[in-house]
Amino acid sequence: METGAKGGNGIGKPVRRVVIAGGGTAGWMAAACISKILGKRLDIKLIESDEIGTVGVGEATIPTLLNFHHLLEINEQEFMAETKATFKLGISFENWRNVKEDYIHSFGLTGTDHWTAGFQHFWHKGRERGLAGDYGDYCLELRASQENKFAHLPRQGMNYAYHLDASAYARYLRRFSERFGVQRIEGKIVDVTTSALTGHVRSITLDSGLDVEGDLFIDCTGFRGLLIGQALGVEYEDWSQWLFNDCAAALQTTSVGDAVPLTRSIAHPFGWQWRIPLQHRVGNGIVFSSRYVEEQQAIGALMGNIAGEPLMKPRVIKFTPGQRKQVWKANVVAVGLSSGFLEPIESTSIHLIQRSIIRLMQMFPSEGIMQTDVEEFNRQAALEVEHIRDFIILHYKVNNRIDAPYWVDARNMPVPASLQHRIDLFRETGRVFRFPTELFAENSWVQVMLGQGIMPLQHHQTADLMGDEELSHFLGGIKGQIDRTVAGLPSHQSYVERYCAAPK
Repeated sequence: METGAKGGNGIGKPVRRVVIAGGGTAGWMAAACISKILGKRLDIKLIESDEIGTVGVGEATIPTLLNFHHLLEINEQEFMAETKATFKLGISFENWRNVKEDYIHSFGLTGTDHWTAGFQHFWHKGRERGLAGDYGDYCLELRASQENKFAHLPRQGMNYAYHLDASAYARYLRRFSERFGVQRIEGKIVDVTTSALTGHVRSITLDSGLDVEGDLFIDCTGFRGLLIGQALGVEYEDWSQWLFNDCAAALQTTSVGDAVPLTRSIAHPFGWQWRIPLQHRVGNGIVFSSRYVEEQQAIGALMGNIAGEPLMKPRVIKFTPGQRKQVWKANVVAVGLSSGFLEPIESTSIHLIQRSIIRLMQMFPSEGIMQTDVEEFNRQAALEVEHIRDFIILHYKVNNRIDAPYWVDARNMPVPASLQHRIDLFRETGRVFRFPTELFAENSWVQVMLGQGIMPLQHHQTADLMGDEELSHFLGGIKGQIDRTVAGLPSHQSYVERYCAAPK
């Protein structure tokens, strides 16, 4: 890649030209947000090639995407119809704790907390006294997902996300972005020119010979990281010592039944399989470790556990779990897969794209790139990803499976001290420690730790202040209200058909 001193972007130079390298979900989410908010002040170009396919990760989402759409004033019914989306209330983890033992990690809250202690302490006391049912009985979203029901409730009373067609979502956001002035340029990137004086990217050269100059570049080139990695040399931090999986195979099938408001995550002896129901098809895939299984064997396991007719041949994706040591360097910000990758076990891919874009908007260098902003951006991004990393590792570390070396090795592996502290704290006290700004709330940690088989050794003494009658009334009141609400909900399938049916 060429370097040159002319035309370098010096620190302090106002940013007026934004170049987004790569399309797909990451590129078009970036284009949509930047153009909607700052499009009148900026020249925004997005480069992508029809010949280069996108990974298409992120067909399952989490509730934070609703906030992103709210910021962009996106109409939910229109968006869902065009992306053939369905609703999602959580993830069903099957065979994770042990073979034939399942649980659900749902959105929303479980029970009612006291200011001194979370609901799990009162539930734990109730279990000891024979007064409580399953932990999930006290969560509306979980119970609705079990009954395959859904509806919008007053005062945002139901927490939900979406299952969506990632390719259709990128097309939808492209149309949205172009209305706000984004110019799409077709072409493959063949060279990146940097300034020897500043180290900033000056321009991107396409296979057509066109040079696209910019002041700020958003790297959405996927695993290749053409700008952040190849041009600027930012190293990649490998987390495969904790996250064994390094391959995935994706497959689409026809729908053979009603769409359920759950992502299914089905554990295998060497990884896990997903099922994501959309209006028009089902997304399927298997995530696995090449250290424990041959590729064809993993694909065979996937093909033997699908419902419906395949619409394509399985597409294999290879990856290294981890993150870039810097996601913003010089005048390049990496968004999406170019910044790192965590397997989609908790549907965080689109969330991390969204967070990078929102963080960039909050620190947008209109009057010039400042190193203090760059350092703060990288600090926040690293902490956010590390918290999510720990939550994902938890699913593997805490398991009772003895049927496969993959699971035994995962249980025996040393984990980051930050995660080990959370596990020990919950096991010994029932308490959950978390940072205020991290993604997964206390209820998520409780659901997964209980689901994976950790039962606290004690509960908070506040729960002991309730006698059996009072505790039974407290727990029964929560469960009764949820049961009544769920009984009144329509089926998820009928609600989708009425609310946001995709055009035939």
